[in-house]
Amino acid sequence: MLVLGSGPGGQKAAIAAAKLERRVAIVERRNMIGGVCINTGTIPSKTMREAVLYLTGLSQREMYGRNYRVKEEITVSDLTARTQHVVGREVEVISNQLSRNHVTVLTGSGHFVDPHTIAVIDERGRETKVTADKIIIATGTRPARPDTVEFDGQTIIDSDGILELDRVPDSMVVVGAGVIGIEYASMFAALGTKVTVVERRDRMLEFCDLEVIEALKYHLRDLAVTFRFGESVAAVERRERGALTILESGKKIPAATVMYSAGRQGMTENLALGEAGLAADARGRITVDEYYRTSVPHIYAVGDVIGFPALAATSMEQGRLAAYHACDEPVNAMHLLQPIGIYTIPEISFVGRTEDELTDASIPFEVGISRYRELARGQIIGDTYGMLKLLVSAEDRSLLGVHVFGTGATELIHIGQAVMGCGGTIDYLVDAVFNYPTLAESYKVAALDAMNKLRRVARFAD
Repeated sequence: MLVLGSGPGGQKAAIAAAKLERRVAIVERRNMIGGVCINTGTIPSKTMREAVLYLTGLSQREMYGRNYRVKEEITVSDLTARTQHVVGREVEVISNQLSRNHVTVLTGSGHFVDPHTIAVIDERGRETKVTADKIIIATGTRPARPDTVEFDGQTIIDSDGILELDRVPDSMVVVGAGVIGIEYASMFAALGTKVTVVERRDRMLEFCDLEVIEALKYHLRDLAVTFRFGESVAAVERRERGALTILESGKKIPAATVMYSAGRQGMTENLALGEAGLAADARGRITVDEYYRTSVPHIYAVGDVIGFPALAATSMEQGRLAAYHACDEPVNAMHLLQPIGIYTIPEISFVGRTEDELTDASIPFEVGISRYRELARGQIIGDTYGMLKLLVSAEDRSLLGVHVFGTGATELIHIGQAVMGCGGTIDYLVDAVFNYPTLAESYKVAALDAMNKLRRVARFAD
């Protein structure tokens, strides 16, 4: 088996095939072991978020006052020091895993010569041809760059350019209120940057619970973020002191930096897919079936390069499943319940359906809510705004959705995911004993809230 790309999907595919005793090689550029996820995407951005939270003292201000800061003047080098440390360690871990599992790493960029042959070209231009029975494409994506925008890496940047900034800008326009745009908008707002978010749609993160998004908007506005919904960018003009963003409505927004978050583009343009009998769509994505097989049966594709949901967590599982299928090994399909984690400040996570989806489907439900400020742990950590919401079936008390906003949301969500995945009801959460004081206790509080509401409805119905 030959795997193109060592990101979450490629890495797990290669190791899974190696565990199944196949000869495996992985193709990756010298400075990109771990792929975009480790080097420019998920890991650097989440590490930067931790550095921002720590250095600004933002999460401690409830206790020590609004002016509390760990460091007064936060520089880019303060943020990147932690990032470089974590990225270096992660690259070591991945390299060690590949080595331990006897996966050969072919350094360079690969492209198809024919359906079974890949030419690998190293940084010196030397070419090596490799043939394989099975090939898995896991080349990932890069930020999409509109042709009309003049990116320069400092004034006008994409999400990758965030890591290359030489200073924390005093003002920033973020174009696009998707996950990446809002994550970075919240980080820079916490650093004191005056952030304006421009989004052509009427709301942000429309796949999330509306109440949670309203809470996030409130918090970001408290950090002086300005939102311009229903607006499109007509032009961005570079000026001596930054850039002027001109909206189609005529508004002009001056800022030191403009970050475009205009979606992602599949990295397939240099793969010579035509030589293998394959093609990508306009966004560089490859179509696959339920086994992650392309239209050429021995070639698979996994991860961001196949499109939605394009998450590191789902990519890992896709890589494992594709490897098992390619090796004719029986395996269960991916569970339909997949948690979504959004690392804004504060963070958001959910699993299952939203109130809007259940209402549209005419499924009766009750809501159970727990607020962190009513939990001892919430008071201890100084999080008085966090909340956990359970959506409960009015018919059989099963969990239909869990939505969390606040500290530890992306960790907490897995309790609800486990209960839902096992077909459990809120009776389990009501009867369970949780450690005290914890945030996990919020499940019991929310379950009791939902149970009390259901009981009240039943009393009225009698």
